[in-house]
Amino acid sequence: MSVPFYKTDLFAKILFIAAVISCLTPWVNPPLALLMGFIISQTIGHPFQQYNSKATKYLLQISVVGLGFGMNIFEAAQAGKQGLVFTIISISVTIFLGLLVGKLFKINRNTRLLIASGTAICGGSAIAAVSPIIDAKEDEISISLGTVFILNSLALLIFPFVGHYFNLSQQQFGLWSAIAIHDTSSVVGTASQYGSEALKIATTVKLERALWIIPLSIVVAIFYRGQKNKIKIPWFILLFVVAMLINTFLPVLHSITPVIVLIARKGLTITLLLIGAGLSRKAIKNVGAMPLLLGILLWVFISVGSIAAIMNL
Repeated sequence: MSVPFYKTDLFAKILFIAAVISCLTPWVNPPLALLMGFIISQTIGHPFQQYNSKATKYLLQISVVGLGFGMNIFEAAQAGKQGLVFTIISISVTIFLGLLVGKLFKINRNTRLLIASGTAICGGSAIAAVSPIIDAKEDEISISLGTVFILNSLALLIFPFVGHYFNLSQQQFGLWSAIAIHDTSSVVGTASQYGSEALKIATTVKLERALWIIPLSIVVAIFYRGQKNKIKIPWFILLFVVAMLINTFLPVLHSITPVIVLIARKGLTITLLLIGAGLSRKAIKNVGAMPLLLGILLWVFISVGSIAAIMNL
């Protein structure tokens, strides 16, 4: 008995490719792309699952560098300066609470460190940097990524609504998004819904936070003596700065930089589709109750604490 076409792998691939192409149109925004990916993962399944992780990683990095061509280095430096104090305080307190509460919840040391690091700095990138240093097991990495992944997806849908409810300015929302949302992709995707100024501030402050992966990795390596793994440096952040420098000091290129920024935003939309498609039932199931609860508590703490501080500036 032949299998119906809509149940074949070929149909799944055609549908997925069509979804990717739709992200290039004006009608599909980041939240819709994320939702489309999630629906695909829960119905027909991701037909290119084995390539999803690398595709998401590199497409995100390329898109972020492309967004740099729409920013002025002096304006970005000012935005980064505004978020520096929040960055230092929020990272330190979040990691401390994550380790403390995780211990109370009897979550193993590696998992609670990975969740705390991912929440405090930049989600999957921080987890990927810290994992080899502490020699984390595959299930520990999977649980940590799954926790951050789920909360990132919720942030894309919740944050713009909260921002409008409290009537946050573009500057306030951009700063809040950069501090309270885990991954760079979700930060940029969320801020882009709120406005261009919010996007500029959110991207700059978030990438500034991402640089803290380096000192965090050094500190972790000191406490985990004996590990010989190299510290991963997020080189794409340097390219993002180079893109801003080019846009600032080479005005002759301003005729093409808007095209680069547009392509970068479409790349980001596709990235969010891939993120949603990677959120399989197995990934959700593997997270477990206590690590997810730890992730939620840390996320609520940093979200509520940072928005309260920003609104009272």
